[in-house]
Amino acid sequence: MKPQRTRISVREHALLCTEPVAPSLDCAQVSVSAFEHLCQLSEGFSRSGARLVQVEGRQRLRLDNYVGVVQTPCGTVIEIVPKHHAEGGSLADARALLRKLLLALMDLVPTRDAGAAALQLFDAPLSEWVMQQFLQALDTLVGRGLRFEYQRVEEELPFLRGQLNLTAQLRQPPGRGHRFHVRHDVYLPDRPENRLLKLALERVRQCTQSPENWRLAQELSVRFHEVPPSRQVAQDFRAWGTDRLLAHYRAVKPWCELILQQHMPLAISGEHQGLSLLFPMEKLFERYVARWLRRALAPGVEMRAPARSQSLCIHGGASIFQLEPDFFIALGGQRWVLDTKWKLLNAADRSSKYGLSQSDFYQLYAYGQKYMGGAGCMALIYPQTEQFPKPLEPFHFDARLSLRVLPFMLEAEQDAEALLGWQHLGLPLACGGTETSAVPMMATALEG
Repeated sequence: MKPQRTRISVREHALLCTEPVAPSLDCAQVSVSAFEHLCQLSEGFSRSGARLVQVEGRQRLRLDNYVGVVQTPCGTVIEIVPKHHAEGGSLADARALLRKLLLALMDLVPTRDAGAAALQLFDAPLSEWVMQQFLQALDTLVGRGLRFEYQRVEEELPFLRGQLNLTAQLRQPPGRGHRFHVRHDVYLPDRPENRLLKLALERVRQCTQSPENWRLAQELSVRFHEVPPSRQVAQDFRAWGTDRLLAHYRAVKPWCELILQQHMPLAISGEHQGLSLLFPMEKLFERYVARWLRRALAPGVEMRAPARSQSLCIHGGASIFQLEPDFFIALGGQRWVLDTKWKLLNAADRSSKYGLSQSDFYQLYAYGQKYMGGAGCMALIYPQTEQFPKPLEPFHFDARLSLRVLPFMLEAEQDAEALLGWQHLGLPLACGGTETSAVPMMATALEG
């Protein structure tokens, strides 16, 4: 086992500094080497148009809205959880919410967990939970059997086996006539899928600090001793089979992709050995709402997430400044535009416009003109908090176009009656179905 690492747990927009401070979810002390690594990592983000931290002097930096886990070369593990309460909130609740959002991102359910209650019980950083899910899915796969395949082998043997390679045999130099060049098929587990799983398993075995995860990884390593680790990860992922004989591999593939940081555009990795997983919180929230909408909308309703069919203007005969609302919903001649924003509002602070952004309203106004012909009702969706428990009064751009600002409930689950809260928005929802009643619903019913 590897030595225990230094673990720090904070939430979005927390302050990290190298000077001694009282530790909390909003402020923590890190080593100088960890501080420098975060600054270097942030430079890489900046080159791609994103921002991981804001540097405040030589000893302080403030995190942005990325959540997940960062492992630094010096061994510091920085866990960043969502800030879904304006005040208070526990680390366990934030961890459970992050896992729920990640499952929605990959459209998965826990492999052996008993739902939301089990997410609360597993109180460990995200990286350990991801490794646990991978190991459990891999254990189930191994129990059902690894997929083998026949592979053609050409070799020189002192006996005949399979088919004699006459061309190579006739070219044998004198004195080696007793050796035979043969071709034959060998039944081996050396497949792209198994090579990727072997590589992910080795990474988990090296990174995990959980005794249970390490023990299971060791046991599974014995079953994979004949499989070489992948040396061309991207190529092996492209070759991952999809036929029915590999159906039992589907559950483990997303976890393997996450650990090897492939095919997951929202995940980023560091340049050192370790399991670093960072996700932009606004994208996780958007994907979670999208998953709920797909289950809640009535059959036959068209939904595009995101929509990309309209642009702001035409220049030189070509479209310019593409408009991309998070959700465009259509049924017959009716149209709806919805956009998600990961920001904590304060419904009591009207003097500060509740924390709403004027630029977001400009954006929604443009969406309404281009996607809805300037008529109808749109919605901005924010996380529900104790300071934003119910929808705000409607915002009217004019007599034909209006905007609702709605809270979305992330932690609790409600029955199908909560679907009635959409009645003033007019969305066509399937009320009372077992599928929709099993997922988190929109917050309390809208007022008139």
